[in-house]
Amino acid sequence: MSKRVGAPGSGISRRDFVKASGLGGTLALAGCTAPGDPQESVDTSTETSASQTGGDLPSTSPPEIVNVDEQGGEVTLSSVPAQHHAHPGESMGGPVELPQVWAFKADDGDPSVPGPILRTTEGEDMEVTLDNTNGMRPHTVHFHAVSKKWEDDGVPTTTGVRVDPGEKHTYTIPADVPGTHLYHCHYQTPRHLDMGMYGIFRVDPKGYEPADKEYFLSFKEWDSRLNRQMAGMDATYDPRNRRPDTFTVNGKSAPRTLHPEDGSPIIVEQGDTVRLHMLNAGYMDHPMHIHNHRFQVTHKDGGEIPEVARHEQDVCSIPPAGRRTVEFTADADPGIYLMHCHKVNHVMNGSAYPGGMLTGVVYKEAMQTDIFKQLMEYAGYEG
Repeated sequence: MSKRVGAPGSGISRRDFVKASGLGGTLALAGCTAPGDPQESVDTSTETSASQTGGDLPSTSPPEIVNVDEQGGEVTLSSVPAQHHAHPGESMGGPVELPQVWAFKADDGDPSVPGPILRTTEGEDMEVTLDNTNGMRPHTVHFHAVSKKWEDDGVPTTTGVRVDPGEKHTYTIPADVPGTHLYHCHYQTPRHLDMGMYGIFRVDPKGYEPADKEYFLSFKEWDSRLNRQMAGMDATYDPRNRRPDTFTVNGKSAPRTLHPEDGSPIIVEQGDTVRLHMLNAGYMDHPMHIHNHRFQVTHKDGGEIPEVARHEQDVCSIPPAGRRTVEFTADADPGIYLMHCHKVNHVMNGSAYPGGMLTGVVYKEAMQTDIFKQLMEYAGYEG
């Protein structure tokens, strides 16, 4: 099967992307000399030193979707120290890097930030094994929304269950609340969550009917002092005085968010029904705005909103740990339209604008344009 491109979900195949854009192999040097406004540059001394101190840590990959049903209801999660390149290029205030994260990986998959998207079906139980045999510090896993047994809640101070280095522990997680949920480490949460130990947990209701295009998006702001401190750099993090300086969509900062394979563009075709499952894994509220499309919020924190209570809107505010599912029809003039946090200082890389917590709704019909090719250069797409 051809590799799919776009945000995690039901994007188009890489073959169709290359055919639609004509960019296969045409941008071999993209990202090295991508243009940018010299008046909007950012001091990259921190990012440069971060990349020089990465050592032998692996780099993260984009989050994968793990269909737990197809694995007999079982999945193993482990945490891997890694380097995270939120935007590795030099355009638009880059590079933006987190020199150390604690990335979740599922089974034998690649480590990612956010962690793998765990997908199951209503009525199924998941056996989630947290494998900390090669770990360096204690961890747990807490799953939001679902009704589980007390000892499976993932909070060490109230359950007495903590997974220390060298140990494994299996949680039984019932899929009894359909919707889009959050999972994360609940040991020393202010640090472990900010080191990247979070992901989306999706429970499809029985008889679920997917949209034409369906994507998963997680948003997060970071105080990179913590990541630099954990990498042994000269930085001191204070969780009581948090100062976010990195803003991401599925772990990437714009323009890397628009990269078809490493980022999360929302790729659509004219007339598609589009469904976005969104999570805020940060500590701040993020009002997400989609240009030129009116949508309805259909689900909130796993609860379905009755049709009579829905309305058309173009900004959806998501609180910390909040989840929203929105639906719209791709009925605009085929083009490229931004989706971004409307706290506009979150749409920056340092002092460079635009950047940060921004991606785009990209119509397949617009991929042959010069502006799309330029955006791919900014994003560092090499074809």
